[in-house]
Amino acid sequence: MDYQRRENAAYHLHTIKTDQFKTVTVKINFKRKLEKKDITYRNLLSEVLLQSSKKYPSRRELEIRTEELYNLILKSNTYISGNYMILSFDCIFLNEAYTEKGMQKASLEFLMDFLFHPNADQKSFEKTNFRIAKNALKEELETQEDNHGRYALYRLLEEIDDKASYALKPIGYLEDLEEINETNLFSYYESVLNSDLIDIFVIGNIDPEKVKDLFHTMFPINTLKKPSMSHYLEPTKPRRKVKSTKEQKDINQSHLLVGCKLDLLTEMERKYVMNIYNFILGGGPDSKLFQNVREKNSLCYSIHSTYQPTSNLLVIKAGIDASSYKKAVSLIKKELGNMEKGHFDESDLEKAKVTYLSAFDELEDAPGSIISTYVSHEYLEYDMLEERKEKIQEVTKEMVVQISKKVHIDTIYLLEGGTLDEANETE
Repeated sequence: MDYQRRENAAYHLHTIKTDQFKTVTVKINFKRKLEKKDITYRNLLSEVLLQSSKKYPSRRELEIRTEELYNLILKSNTYISGNYMILSFDCIFLNEAYTEKGMQKASLEFLMDFLFHPNADQKSFEKTNFRIAKNALKEELETQEDNHGRYALYRLLEEIDDKASYALKPIGYLEDLEEINETNLFSYYESVLNSDLIDIFVIGNIDPEKVKDLFHTMFPINTLKKPSMSHYLEPTKPRRKVKSTKEQKDINQSHLLVGCKLDLLTEMERKYVMNIYNFILGGGPDSKLFQNVREKNSLCYSIHSTYQPTSNLLVIKAGIDASSYKKAVSLIKKELGNMEKGHFDESDLEKAKVTYLSAFDELEDAPGSIISTYVSHEYLEYDMLEERKEKIQEVTKEMVVQISKKVHIDTIYLLEGGTLDEANETE
């Protein structure tokens, strides 16, 4: 693979030349400092822009053109990455070696139609497609709480620190959506083009110079952008006394979440040791939490832990019966203590390493996954895959024990089914 990064005053172009795939994949990321008011705008904008364009105002015209482009795929996504909100557009199309000459340019022009020539007049998006996109987002926002696991995670993060960026809901807010119309969304769209930091990633059997020239011609953004700030949030101290919160819902299975804050981690700890620690603690069916809380004590339907590097958090999630609350919390605390005491084997360490090495190998099998490694390299300062494989092998048991001392329970949250009287009995 030949990777090149070209700096431009308005955007950075990342080309990854490889003959591994028959397709070309383009990812264009627009990012800006995270603000609550922007989240709903960006989610709605991602939907509106791909509904139609000036050249292809109807779904039928859009579908006909994608078929002419050998079933080109166009999609969008929004997500929070630490201090930033990212609006991403992906375009996947066949390399013109398998179609005909000029298809690469035609495919990129199709993508640019949606980004730079939206279905709008007089600085206002077309009403019908805007309404379709807005109604779709509204329905998604109104049904957020139906996903009880996701709702419980949002609530835990709010209880940890409702002013932190990780407590913001990445899909947006109903009250903000009500304020958005065709005109102010178009104004926001213009601000994205003029103000956002932009990274373009292209992977495939491509000519990097030709790709550079195509974007120079077809990507009409030349606004000088300010340097980027770090994606990582500054670590904050855990509470002296653990915060416990319970909430009632008419559900059968209760959701127990334990939020842990992490002390300041070294670069090696943040990128490698913490991942190994997390896998041993709660990363799979061989983990300490799964074996000792679920299997041996039958206290939960499921249990696992996740590490959030940009937020400096570790979150343990378990599906339990409400009556098992106190015992489950006790056992979770015990397993955290056992990690600190080094009560795990070298074989646990090796299983974690093998799992991560296998995952690294799998990342090389798909264009999107390869782009993700370069995105994390650019945004999170992660090493490239070969160096990751070497570094993960350097993690020792002593390193894992040492990092376990930096994991501190901050907040315990229970989303509980049943009546209030039943809830009080679990206190």
